[in-house]
Amino acid sequence: MSDFEETIRRLQSEKGVVGIIVVDSAGRVIHSTIDSDATQSHTAFLQQLCEKTKTSIRELDSSNDLTFLRLRTKKNEIMIAPDKDHVIMVIKDIS
Repeated sequence: MSDFEETIRRLQSEKGVVGIIVVDSAGRVIHSTIDSDATQSHTAFLQQLCEKTKTSIRELDSSNDLTFLRLRTKKNEIMIAPDKDHVIMVIKDIS
């Protein structure tokens, strides 16, 4: 089992995790544990949010960069970990 597969398996075993999406630097989905429609809608929105957040952080301090983004709603917690080659998005049910 590769490190990638082990990481996905470990994340999926966490309590409440309902979905994991991994996209490459071009925004193409390379792995998802949720259905195609949900993957596409989450990916489109979360990538825009991530890019806007990165831009805002750099405008505040050009030597800084986004390393982790956590978003909590009434129903879900969404954690986004951007890297130069890919972005990992984890969706967790908190109800």
